[in-house]
Amino acid sequence: RTNSVIPFEYKLSQNYPNPFNPVTKIQYSLPKAGFVTLKIYDILGREVRTLVNEYKNAGRYITEFDGSNLSSGIYFYKLEVNGFKDVKRMMLIK
Repeated sequence: RTNSVIPFEYKLSQNYPNPFNPVTKIQYSLPKAGFVTLKIYDILGREVRTLVNEYKNAGRYITEFDGSNLSSGIYFYKLEVNGFKDVKRMMLIK
């Protein structure tokens, strides 16, 4: 069943599974439409991937991240939309 309820607040959820090898899912919620960026960074803060970089309508979204070409270690993912920013940590174990 699809949940068509508009989220009440901006939210970036913890990825699952975590730790992961090599694929994980990242869920986020938008109460209002806006231009969304979701980027992956390494432990040194270098951007390694852009997962989302586009206008999205309000709703809940799940994005898949494939880290098969990256080294094991800790990575961060950052959501930015309409002035909201949040960062979470994830671990890739090969």
